[in-house]
Amino acid sequence: MLLDKMRILMVHGLLHLLGFDHKVSEDTEVEMEEEEEDLPLKSLGWKGKGLIQSAYDAATHSDGLKLGTLLNSKSQLSSTNVKAMKEASSRAVKIVIATGKARPAVIRVFKGVDLTGKDGIVSEFSPGVFLQGLLVYGTQGREIFRRNLDTDVCREACRNSLENEVPLITFTKDHCLSLYDHPLVDSMHTVYHEQKAEIMPSVEHLMAAAGIQKLVFMDTAEGVTTAMRPYWSEANGDGARVVQTVPDMLEIVPPGTSKGSGVSMLLDHLGITPKEIMAIGDGENDIEMLELACLGIALGNGVEKTKTVANVIGLSNDENGVADAIYRYAL
Repeated sequence: MLLDKMRILMVHGLLHLLGFDHKVSEDTEVEMEEEEEDLPLKSLGWKGKGLIQSAYDAATHSDGLKLGTLLNSKSQLSSTNVKAMKEASSRAVKIVIATGKARPAVIRVFKGVDLTGKDGIVSEFSPGVFLQGLLVYGTQGREIFRRNLDTDVCREACRNSLENEVPLITFTKDHCLSLYDHPLVDSMHTVYHEQKAEIMPSVEHLMAAAGIQKLVFMDTAEGVTTAMRPYWSEANGDGARVVQTVPDMLEIVPPGTSKGSGVSMLLDHLGITPKEIMAIGDGENDIEMLELACLGIALGNGVEKTKTVANVIGLSNDENGVADAIYRYAL
């Protein structure tokens, strides 16, 4: 199984070196996905799916829900959503990103569709809420809040990761660190747009590198549901809490933090009240944010807990739900 994953990752990397790029557009993604399946995997008789299709499958619940808000289930920013955001910005509607991703990952996605820079949606000079509300940037992109995980929680997570051979990625502001040189760790960069993880030689080296805001375990959806989430929900005690945004990942974050708390802090900083905003989300990490906003919109692909607190249920992420919400309620 590991050999198959390594082969898939190698094929994906080689196609990038040959000039294929699935992040440019939907057409280029389809082209690269076909190359992954037809040339090396089928011709050479290797098992498994290409990395693009595997990521698509991983983002899909067993009940068919495809996770994602602004990005679709293939981790792409659609041209329809891009057009809606540009039109909203041109009409002086302020769009602020609140995400579980690190800021460089969001900039990386938006740069390809000309939505970065001082006049764009996101940049190093714009406000935003990142890493599940653990990093908040205010006017001129200045950091106004940062919350780190307890070091004992981080150390125990590293120990658990090594003992159970489950890849773990730590997020330290704009950087990712890991103890594993593993295809799943690489997929955080190649599929989910995060910075490429620096592989650390030991737990001590990792702990000494920098303050850690959040941890992400990467396993099968079944492993996360049946083993990891129950264990860490109990083991963390009051020192941390668990967040799950996709089926095959489990995040460990400081207690008392969320996107909602990060957005609330940013609103206070900007002099804006919750009555003046609408928020769009799909995952359990969006619940507090949707409850805070005057208008909370859960996309059709969202989890039931999130839909329950929303004022409106919108279209899914694969149906350009963000664009539809912008046109219906913001313009």
